[in-house]
Amino acid sequence: MENLKELQEKLSQSEKEKQELLLRVKELSDIIAQSKLDFTENKKIQKKIIFNERLFKSVALNIPKSLIIIIDPSFHVVAIEGEILQNMGLNSAAYEGKYPNDLVALGQYEISKHLYERLISGEKFSVARKAETGEDYMVHYVPLKNDDHEVEAGLIIALDISSIKEAEEKSAKLAAIIASSDDAIISKTLNGIITSWNNSAERTFGYAPHEMIGEPILKLIPQDRKQEEVHILSRLRKGERVEHFETKRVKKDGNLIDVSLTISPIKDSMGKIIGLSKIARDITERKQEEQRKNDFVAIVSHELKTPLTSITGYIQLMLLKLRKEGNEQHVDILGKAENQAKKMAAMIQDFLDLAKMEDGKIRMNYTAFDLKPLVEEIVADVQFNSPIHEICISINSSINICADRDKIGQVLINLLSNAIKYSPKGGNITITCKIQEEKVAVAVTDEGLGISTADQKRLCDRFYRVNNDLAKSVSGFGIGLYLVSEILRYHHSKIMIESKEGKGSTFSFLLALQPDFDVTTKNFDPIASNH
Repeated sequence: MENLKELQEKLSQSEKEKQELLLRVKELSDIIAQSKLDFTENKKIQKKIIFNERLFKSVALNIPKSLIIIIDPSFHVVAIEGEILQNMGLNSAAYEGKYPNDLVALGQYEISKHLYERLISGEKFSVARKAETGEDYMVHYVPLKNDDHEVEAGLIIALDISSIKEAEEKSAKLAAIIASSDDAIISKTLNGIITSWNNSAERTFGYAPHEMIGEPILKLIPQDRKQEEVHILSRLRKGERVEHFETKRVKKDGNLIDVSLTISPIKDSMGKIIGLSKIARDITERKQEEQRKNDFVAIVSHELKTPLTSITGYIQLMLLKLRKEGNEQHVDILGKAENQAKKMAAMIQDFLDLAKMEDGKIRMNYTAFDLKPLVEEIVADVQFNSPIHEICISINSSINICADRDKIGQVLINLLSNAIKYSPKGGNITITCKIQEEKVAVAVTDEGLGISTADQKRLCDRFYRVNNDLAKSVSGFGIGLYLVSEILRYHHSKIMIESKEGKGSTFSFLLALQPDFDVTTKNFDPIASNH
């Protein structure tokens, strides 16, 4: 019995130990399971930390010209990153965990210490700073708080705003220039609605800014010139400029004034046209002065033309008589006098044409004609009066154009006369006419004095003479090429110059075979021109 009891006791003890063992195994299993959970959670936290670090670095590096710092409540650097740091070739890891006075001189830290204190105390603010190297910075201080609104860290964002400051300064200077300009400076939309109006615009046109901003620019344009704005807007929408266009505008009191307009498209950073800028200069006094001068020139020219015509007639009668008598010596002398009289008559005619052009009284008579006979006719007349020059024609066949025959003849006469005058030692002069696509190219080339690059830019200005000692001996008033350029402008063309001093010059222009403008109109619209 005792053995049985002992055996039962042993079995009971073994069961108890077994239960204890099972309990310990369960506890161990629970510990292992919890460890696995903790490990998984830690892994998630670790991944999240790595993600946040990468996100911080990515954000910091993608903010242009920036430096971003996170500090803990003890002012130690938790993280630092930014384009500025990278451009300086510095490693952010070298600064993490450092105290501010380990990063900058002690004196600089003492200056900035109160800013860190304000940040960690929970204040959000911004401070403008200027670096010793001259860059301008805007530094933003942002406290980072937990759910209990306790400051856990401080965020410092430094942005280089040097380019913004420079742009602001330029904008302020530009605004000052516009405000103080003597010219009316106006901006408008692509639909012609006024968006800005400077002080001079008010003085020029009589309207205050509040009377014009938001109004159409047509308010300033006389009724008979409304079409100008259509042409102007059409050209500007293509990105072209309209420079020094002289026209008339109407003031608030109804009076007309003469103005010179320069209009340009305004583009954004992508090159898209977003508006228009107009500079208007009141040239009324200048136009009145020019009118008085033109009137004087016209009157004097008319008064000179009548007696000069009589003188030329008398010379020609004498020449007829002397040729019959065979008096070659006197014929030669009177022949030279006749040539001089013709030159004077040509100059007087230039002045009369100039006066007509300035008054807007010149009219174009567009007709279809063959260019070749006109060229041959002009060359024959010019060659007769200049035996020391050989004038060659290069035109293979008939070229039919639609233009004002007399005015194109005047252009050719002026160009050939200039070639002769500026080739005092003689030489070859060539006039070429050849078709280029839908146009005919006409060029006059000489072997004369040549023209400097500086003079070429102003050669077609009214009354301009070449600034050259050799050229100063050449007669003329600087009208011929101005008239040439104006006549060509009426044909939607322009004079082109290629020249080298001492080597000669080439003057050329293009004429459309079929004009791309209305040849029936009586008034020429320079805005509609292609140049």
